[in-house]
Amino acid sequence: MKRSMKTTIVAIILICIMTGGLLACGAGEAAVADGPPDEEENEALSGEITFWHSFVQGSRMEAVERAIKQFEVKYPNVKVHVETMPWSDFKSRWKAGVETGDLPDISTACNMYDVEEMVHAGILQPTDEVIDAIGRDKFSDNVLGKLTQDDGVYGIPYYSHAYVMWFRKDLLLQAGLSVPETWEELYEAAKTLTDRDNGIYGCPVSMGPQDFMSTINLHMYVRSGGGSLLKDDGTANLTSDLALAGIDYWVRMYEDCSPKETVDYSVIEQAGLFYEGKTAFDFNSGFHISGVAGKREDLLPAISCQTLPRMNKGDEPYSAVVSHIPLVLYRDADSTDVCKVFLKFLYEEENYIDFLDSIPVGMLPSIRGIAGTERYQSNEMRKQFAAEEEIIREAMLNGTALGFENGPNLQAGILTSSGVIEKMFQEIVKDGKPIGEAAQDAEDELNRLFEKAAGQ
Repeated sequence: MKRSMKTTIVAIILICIMTGGLLACGAGEAAVADGPPDEEENEALSGEITFWHSFVQGSRMEAVERAIKQFEVKYPNVKVHVETMPWSDFKSRWKAGVETGDLPDISTACNMYDVEEMVHAGILQPTDEVIDAIGRDKFSDNVLGKLTQDDGVYGIPYYSHAYVMWFRKDLLLQAGLSVPETWEELYEAAKTLTDRDNGIYGCPVSMGPQDFMSTINLHMYVRSGGGSLLKDDGTANLTSDLALAGIDYWVRMYEDCSPKETVDYSVIEQAGLFYEGKTAFDFNSGFHISGVAGKREDLLPAISCQTLPRMNKGDEPYSAVVSHIPLVLYRDADSTDVCKVFLKFLYEEENYIDFLDSIPVGMLPSIRGIAGTERYQSNEMRKQFAAEEEIIREAMLNGTALGFENGPNLQAGILTSSGVIEKMFQEIVKDGKPIGEAAQDAEDELNRLFEKAAGQ
């Protein structure tokens, strides 16, 4: 059953907002290294490849389907078998596949944390040959570095995004307020704009353990003060003065500026409040543009974004939450050569821009040389939000994934997937647990989880 365009856009954004795959097997390394093969080489490439991805509906799925069809036309002796699954199911599927052997040849990964776990599980192989074929100089060293182990790069960034502060220009104008620059200015503006009687809130604070929004909130605050949620030795850092101040800040924001029900909200539910025009500020990526377009298109002229709030006026801008959604190649792929040709094919300009156009500004190119093309810039949504895209792009280039400040590590994945920090916030606001006690208990619990993971 077909959906309306607006409903489809909203579904895409809500499914993919926290995030944002391919699998394969075949033959033709020379074709990857030496450029596009001729017709005879096209005929020679043969094999069947399996590709898992999580673009489960809407325009992104259609863009991927078009690329696969074009690939099979170009290489008539190759067959791409596709299986789609929600992002939320991916980790359980690959972990089950470690035991059963039911793994694809290539896939998307939900984030760089998944890649780190899969590398440690021994199920991936390096993707350096494909990166070199695409052009290593097209990828940021900062990006590739977060996917690099001693023996190579495990994953190819497919698209990228970064968190920024979104706000309603119209609400600020009506209240005579400027765009906040610091955390305290944000709190005061959010408190001023909160109108519970009319269902308008300054800033939603989600604490549901099914997502890691409270972890993101605390991380942004701590990073603005030059700290981290992980110490240099890889242990948790929730009881420093800076972290305790951040916990107190977000408890105040929740109590004074957020709907009370967000204590149990997921990121999807929180984003929906901004899409519907019920919140003045929110933190997320460029996916918010398409989300608002799908729910309240009339509000598009009223939304904009800015860099993350700073601790003090005059502090340098910073970036704290960056995602590069990777494509990965599995160790036991049956036809590695075909996989490599297929992966490279996805980055050919026409195919790549077609994919990025499915959610403009939400998905930024992970390689250089795309954003400056006429076709990329001709998209009407990108024209409307050109300034916002530049802000997000700068944040993407200058930041890193949460917890990866000192390089890839398993602790960051646990930090963002365990729900420990979210449960800590819930204990504080629901049960009245003192902040210091709650922070110490959460820090101890995270360190136990880190030790358990290290011993596996």
